Amino acid sequence: MEIKSKIGNRIKELRDVKQMSQRDLAYASDLDRSYIASVENGRRNISIVNIEKIAVALGVSLKEFFNNKIYD
Repeated sequence: MEIKSKIGNRIKELRDVKQMSQRDLAYASDLDRSYIASVENGRRNISIVNIEKIAVALGVSLKEFFNNKIYD
């Protein structure tokens, strides 16, 4: 699995745990909902700045975001 898909899957996983919709996450992270959708589907090359925005909106640190077996 390529890194764009791994990051997208991790965002979706954390979003589901927080019971947030893509719209909720987009609002909380100040990003567009369609951008969130394309990142989750592995179609966008997301910047580390936007990963940080999403992590903050999800209430996790970058360390926690990347501390997952999916990245092994």
